[in-house]
Amino acid sequence: MQSKNVASTPDPKKETGIQLGRDHVRIGRAANIPVPAATPVVAVSPVVLPVPGRLVDLQIKVSAPTTGRDLPLILLSHGGGTTNYLSSLHGFSPVVDFWAAHGFVVIQPTHLTSKSLGFDPTTPGAPLFWRSRIEDMNHILDHLDVIEEAVPEIKGRLDRSRVAVVGHSFGGHTASMLLGAQCTDDDGTVVYLPDTRIKAGVLLASTGAGGDHLGPAAAHHACLRTARFDQMTTPTLVVVGDKDNEPQLTSRGASYHADPYVFSPGPKSLLMLFGGEHMLGGITGYDAVETTDENPERAAMIQRLTLAYLRSTLYSGDPAWSEACVAFSDLKDLGHIESK
Repeated sequence: MQSKNVASTPDPKKETGIQLGRDHVRIGRAANIPVPAATPVVAVSPVVLPVPGRLVDLQIKVSAPTTGRDLPLILLSHGGGTTNYLSSLHGFSPVVDFWAAHGFVVIQPTHLTSKSLGFDPTTPGAPLFWRSRIEDMNHILDHLDVIEEAVPEIKGRLDRSRVAVVGHSFGGHTASMLLGAQCTDDDGTVVYLPDTRIKAGVLLASTGAGGDHLGPAAAHHACLRTARFDQMTTPTLVVVGDKDNEPQLTSRGASYHADPYVFSPGPKSLLMLFGGEHMLGGITGYDAVETTDENPERAAMIQRLTLAYLRSTLYSGDPAWSEACVAFSDLKDLGHIESK
């Protein structure tokens, strides 16, 4: 039998020598969560911002798509951890690269808590530097003009009316304070520092509310011992792994990390991922040693669902979140989403 030549539709990307990247082959059913096509990413670091009174200048990394204008922003606050580099501007590439490839400019500061800076625990503000971390984010938003001049790749391309904050672990405390959470300082002062320029948030395995349940690693610090969320009104997605259990932090297990959802007013959403531990499948770095639940499928779920949430929250009428929720509802063995 003679074979026939079948004409195919030309691919303009291939004709010009440009091909779209492909996903990791192990993302599994995360591929069911719809996302737009990715674009190449440019990353610039370190960008150094002088900050009067700060122990060292503020270093940041800026990641952005190579195309597009009026780009929304994500400020990402890292947590702690045992690694030497991930708790700094060098971490979180699995989510940062994805967000930037899908239309966001991502700015990552190295907070004073970073192991890369190595401040003595007796340094004023140490070991948490929780006020300084909040001030880092304020400073970035105050100096976007300076950042644009230092990073020509993003100059004139930002939509400053659409800003989100994301935080992981203790970075979640930083992000939640910017979103409207409160705590009481050692001197009895109630601290309430929301930044109204921030319109949406994502809290990843974040710290929760204070109380007698706190373990020794948290109970010593007033900012954690007195944390509460009743005034946190900014729309926020709270992401929790149901196996996130650290007795040094809390006796309540994973439910502690859901507190920003449970104890805050709406609009809020909670994404619970079955089998997820504190590193949520590997979001802090590619093949990171500290990830105890390495799972490309789980990490890819977080990539896609956080992107969809931020798109729909920052852009009224964008159906990305509702479409993602419908797709995720068919994956009931992986987790569930609830909203209020």
